[in-house]
Amino acid sequence: MFEFLFKRSASKTAVPDPVVAEQAAASAQSASRRAEQVARAHAVVGDEAAAVEFILSSEFADARLIAAEHVHALPLLEKVHHAMRNTDRRVAKLMQGRIDLIRHQAAETQRAQASIDTAQRLLNDEKLSPNQVAELDRQWQVIKATPELATAFTAARAALAARLEAQVVLQRAVIDAVAAARALASNGQSAGELAQALASLDAEHARHAQSPERASLPKHLENDFIQAREQAQSALQALQQHQAVFDARQVALAEWQAQDAATLDADTLKRAWQALPRLPESSLSDSLQQQFAAVLASAPAPVQAAPEAAPAHAAAVPAPRKPRQEHAPVSKEATEQFVKTLDAMEAALQEGLLHVASEHDKTLRDSKHGRLTPAQADRLAHVRAQFKQLADWARWGGNVSREELVKAGEELPAQQLPMAELAKKVGSLRERWKSLDTLSGPAPKSLWERFDAACSVAYAPAAQHFKQLAEERHGNAAKAQELIAETAALAAEESTDWKHVASASQRLRQAWTRLGTIDRKEKKRLDAEFGAALDALSKPLDTQRQIETARREQLIVEVGLLKPSERNTVDMLKALQDKWQELAKALPLERRAEQALWQRFRAACDDIFAKRKETAHAADHERREHLHAREALCVALETAVVPEGDDKARTAFIHHLLRDTRAAWNATGPVPRASEAKIEQRYQAAVAGVQAQADAIAERAGAAQANALRDKLRLAQALETALIDGDVSTDAVAWSERWSALPALDTHYERSLQQRFAAALAALGEGAGAYVRQLQANQERLLDEVLRLEIVAGVDSGAEFARDRLKMQVEVLQSSLKSGQKPLTQVSQLMQLCAIAAATDARTASRIETLLRRIGGHAK
Repeated sequence: MFEFLFKRSASKTAVPDPVVAEQAAASAQSASRRAEQVARAHAVVGDEAAAVEFILSSEFADARLIAAEHVHALPLLEKVHHAMRNTDRRVAKLMQGRIDLIRHQAAETQRAQASIDTAQRLLNDEKLSPNQVAELDRQWQVIKATPELATAFTAARAALAARLEAQVVLQRAVIDAVAAARALASNGQSAGELAQALASLDAEHARHAQSPERASLPKHLENDFIQAREQAQSALQALQQHQAVFDARQVALAEWQAQDAATLDADTLKRAWQALPRLPESSLSDSLQQQFAAVLASAPAPVQAAPEAAPAHAAAVPAPRKPRQEHAPVSKEATEQFVKTLDAMEAALQEGLLHVASEHDKTLRDSKHGRLTPAQADRLAHVRAQFKQLADWARWGGNVSREELVKAGEELPAQQLPMAELAKKVGSLRERWKSLDTLSGPAPKSLWERFDAACSVAYAPAAQHFKQLAEERHGNAAKAQELIAETAALAAEESTDWKHVASASQRLRQAWTRLGTIDRKEKKRLDAEFGAALDALSKPLDTQRQIETARREQLIVEVGLLKPSERNTVDMLKALQDKWQELAKALPLERRAEQALWQRFRAACDDIFAKRKETAHAADHERREHLHAREALCVALETAVVPEGDDKARTAFIHHLLRDTRAAWNATGPVPRASEAKIEQRYQAAVAGVQAQADAIAERAGAAQANALRDKLRLAQALETALIDGDVSTDAVAWSERWSALPALDTHYERSLQQRFAAALAALGEGAGAYVRQLQANQERLLDEVLRLEIVAGVDSGAEFARDRLKMQVEVLQSSLKSGQKPLTQVSQLMQLCAIAAATDARTASRIETLLRRIGGHAK
């Protein structure tokens, strides 16, 4: 039996099963093909088209994945993704990730280019505002652009900054020019200096007007400069007129002074002096008046002729007596009013205001001013002569201007002007004719007839045009009445065919807007009637549209509530789209509202499919970048080396390092959720390590400072105790050497204790008695300050000071409640305490050292 089994087993080993052999051969062939395709997949490096062709024809997933690593072009990625979407999930996922990355980068590049285009447009814009640049900066902050685009944006942003700076400089220069122009009128300069300054301002303003940034200037600045410039020009003209008057009087005085005094006539001089233009009251006018008085005094007195003997017959016949005129007394106020009116008339004549001078002359003729002095009468005659001459010139100038108006009216028909402009021109000519009647008197009748005929002929086409427009307005009013009747009829039908009602309402509204012009009175009435009829037609439609709008809003809300991850989301979304189409066919809304709602609905639908794909890759990429940035910050803290040096410099270095790192940490965004807790723990550990170094340095520095403060205070107290005990055997040099051997303190402590020690050191010798009395006198103040500081610092004072401490606590509380007083810090109070030179016993010194240990080690 065993022999039989052995032979059967040997026969199986020697002769293999055909099925097994076939399977082994197939496996070997498959492994061979796999190895061959893997080799081909590695060989397509650098040839994306060959890689895509290999992926589409390969039967092994591993080989396809190796070849897929070499595909980077977007069209090829989309081709492979479409082919492998349902075949090879690994390749499809790789292709989808790269497609999303390319699209994200393209979107970022597009946004960056749009920002650069916006910057270029702002550069070319004539009016650039800071708000536009600030909005551009906010948009750029959320864009991750390539270095080339970032460089281009930086250059454009620098150019925008330069333009804004130029606008600020230009506005400041114009404001300064306005202030300088306003100051010219009150600077007290001469006419030449004022003219030169005004010319300089005009040149500077011309440069401002040529500036490329002139459009950014506020409009009121130009008006302010014009007003200030006119004020300065008025001041210059006044100065020039005053100078001319002064020169004229000075020339006359020079001529009279050069003549022989015997040839001068006093009356002639007075009349000539009064005939000259008047000079305003000033020191110059007083000087000229004194010179004229001297010339008048040098003239010979007039010789009065002796009365001739009357004829004999004249003596016999008495001369008829003239009737005596009674002059009513005139008040002083009337005389002053006359002088003021005469001055105003003369000023109006100097300014060329003929109509104003005419009013003043009429006032002078109607006023009761009594008997005039010779000087006043001469002045009035001179002013009226000037008025008559100016009136003659104005009449002549008015006729010349009227001739020009007639000529302009006769030339209007040949200019072929638009009707509105023609009517405006004719009206302007007539207004100017009326103004000439006011200023220059009435015109000749023949000239008026020529002017009126020319204006009538010129206005005839406009009159015909306006008549035609009036007829058109009447026809449009009839059409409007027909539309109102049709609208009212449709409103009375009360139809429920909302689509028909909407189309009719839209047609009627458009027809109303296409109507021509209507008379203003009719237009208001017809608009009201059509509005009432259209409201009656549209009110039910508007109500139904509100209902339909609410339904569409509800569909948008339902789309927004769908979850993209659920399987039935697509079917539900398709059902909502079909329902939207049914609602749109039943009653279309107004075009803008319908379009806006449809855009929102479509955006909500698109968002369901694209939101996760659009945001997932970008969010992951940003989180990984944030993680790398935070890891770099942790490495910087973990490898930070505090430089050697004094403790202050090392503490400052650590403080700046932690502050800068914290700011950079807060500036980074979120990291991947899986790494969030780990990177936070690492950061806190790194901060704790650096902070531990800072705490150790601060603790050592505080301890050293407290010890040095204690030692120097003890030395000062020892010197004061030696003075009180009369032990002055050691000299000042030894005490100074002991002081210098101690380490230096902070500036404020060092200054306070140095002054106290120097005062005690200076008292060695003859002044010891007075200084000892001062130390003893300050002992009570020292105890009060120690007790006050113990209360503030929360240090126990001892049972013997319990009553004084309770009283002092009330004073400290009242002092802290006073408004307007800033309480001193514990360090400041300790500094004041150490500066008090007073006799100190062992108990008080112990209490002070307790305060030093509590407060002194924390002083900064």
